[in-house]
Amino acid sequence: MNGGASGLRIAILTHSTNPRGGVVHALALADALAELGHRPVVHAPDPTGKGFFRRSIALTRSVPASPASGNVVAMVEARIADYVRHFEDAANRQFDVFHAQDGISGNALATLKQRGLIQRCVRTVHHVDAFGDERLCELDRRSIVHADGLFVVSRLWQEQLRAEMSRAATLVGNGVDTARYSPLSTAGDDALRARLGLRAGPILLSIGGVEQRKNTLGILDAFRQVYAVHRSAQLVIAGGASLLDHGLYRQQFNARLRDAGLPVDAVIETGPLTDVDMPSLYRLADVLLFPSLREGFGLAVLEAMASGVTAVVSHIAPFTEYLGPDDVAWCDPHHAGSIADAALSALTAPLRSRLTANGTRVARRHDWSRTAMAHVATYQAMREVYYA
Repeated sequence: MNGGASGLRIAILTHSTNPRGGVVHALALADALAELGHRPVVHAPDPTGKGFFRRSIALTRSVPASPASGNVVAMVEARIADYVRHFEDAANRQFDVFHAQDGISGNALATLKQRGLIQRCVRTVHHVDAFGDERLCELDRRSIVHADGLFVVSRLWQEQLRAEMSRAATLVGNGVDTARYSPLSTAGDDALRARLGLRAGPILLSIGGVEQRKNTLGILDAFRQVYAVHRSAQLVIAGGASLLDHGLYRQQFNARLRDAGLPVDAVIETGPLTDVDMPSLYRLADVLLFPSLREGFGLAVLEAMASGVTAVVSHIAPFTEYLGPDDVAWCDPHHAGSIADAALSALTAPLRSRLTANGTRVARRHDWSRTAMAHVATYQAMREVYYA
């Protein structure tokens, strides 16, 4: 169908309805595109039938998902097949652009293209996971190689795609909703504090659950050092909804936590929280601990900054691309002592006030409308193929 004056009709495909970074990006991108006059629809396999973790301005579509048992490879292949079945119906393919946000949806679009059911597709590469299974590596690479256009959220991955796959990619960045994530307290803040059992603090916050890429073991070791100085400190580990299997890393974390000698309520795992709770969660924190070992961008850093929270961040790309020397407390993610020192510094005046002020300025520079507009030229090129 022709986008015409009413804007492009864009199918945005993501791997899950859960609040993971790529899904957050997909929904925010769609909302910003809708505000620009386009007509995006965000899709995701939805085995529970509950829909996406938050409401959106843009339309969403839950793709029927078949039961998936067994290992991660079987689950990934099942979700790819779910997507293919959905778009085999011509009524579900009435879009000008097909845009995958991950390897699962990217493989589905590659299959649809090979079968002649769609002509072209694009994919956002948020980051390339270091999969231990060769089949997962093969599928992820296929989703990148067969895309007609690529987007990335950081120069780091733009350069890696060029070096490793000889593929050019458009840098689109990321954004944050500063109206939603702000330092202004609400009644929900106190309610969440009581529900989680938080004391006066300091509260150190980790986003992303227990995961090697998030460096949760390093975070725990650093927190033990912070706790030795601040005996009322608590570590909150939020999130953790993932399609990947982090079972072995979780076992290592549990064992280290048992041996840490910390009070029972010193480390709190919330699991995935509702979207309504997230702004309050940030405001309840004194410091965000984000010493990741590998990231596509690190949306949580912008959300924390917009909420008036100082951040401890790994001194690696992509963080060094959009954060200056005085915007965050930098750390070496491979050394717990460095993470702890950065956290203790971020809790201390006058550094804390300076980081908070600088963080607010950084957040204001990143709005979703700019990210959305960075997609449009490639989208138009894809649309022109259909109507040339």
